[in-house]
Amino acid sequence: MNTAITAINAADHPIVSKEQWLAARKTLLAREKELTRLQDEIARERRTLPWVRVEKDYVFDTLQGPRRLADLFDGRGQLLVQHFMFAPGWEQGCKSCSYMADHNDGANIHLSHRDVTLLAVSRAPLADIERFRQRMGWRFNWVSSLGSDFNRDFAVSFSQDELSSGKVDYNYVRQSFPHEEAPGLSVFCRDEAGQVFHTYSRYGRGVEVMMHTYNLLELTPKGRDEDGLDYPMAWVRHHDRYEPADPVKPAATVAACCAPRD
Repeated sequence: MNTAITAINAADHPIVSKEQWLAARKTLLAREKELTRLQDEIARERRTLPWVRVEKDYVFDTLQGPRRLADLFDGRGQLLVQHFMFAPGWEQGCKSCSYMADHNDGANIHLSHRDVTLLAVSRAPLADIERFRQRMGWRFNWVSSLGSDFNRDFAVSFSQDELSSGKVDYNYVRQSFPHEEAPGLSVFCRDEAGQVFHTYSRYGRGVEVMMHTYNLLELTPKGRDEDGLDYPMAWVRHHDRYEPADPVKPAATVAACCAPRD
């Protein structure tokens, strides 16, 4: 598996005067502002999407005992659910989903002050989830949907029959998928009467919204540095499995788990 880091060679890049750089930067800034305005426009459209009332009585296994979906809001009006790939029988959670989850604790303190609860949901038994959560040092809530239809209803878990057919419904299209679990992010709202509504879900590369590290990498000269890799995110490791940082030595290879798809 190719996870090598490409070398930096200044000879491969134009070297210009400060004035020339500033002119190029202003041209790019105009494009960046276009993107910002488009993102704002799409965000407004997202907030106007119709809602679907959640009629099914989902029950989750949590450290506080069995809890229904409405209980997971913890008294707030909005709920963000990370669909974390961790199936029954797996030794550990998906490394790419773990990369996503590494960003949750920092966001949670701010989200909680904006009427938002963020947590993760997986099909693995709660004991396995808790063991892995403790290993990774995470503080966010993570509950088990084992025994419920939650993962299947929100298109992030697939049966062996579906996988054998070669096609599953994922990211709003019929497509092939290599695993029984898939990544995703779903949003729910609870009104004053206690009714719960599904307002939004995104999958595939849409989950990159949780991967703030990618946004920082995109600011650097090499960007994500993934173009020559065997598959996107091939370099990602569980954060306790990286080798010591060495700019000329690739990290040890680990079997692929998942990577966001278009």
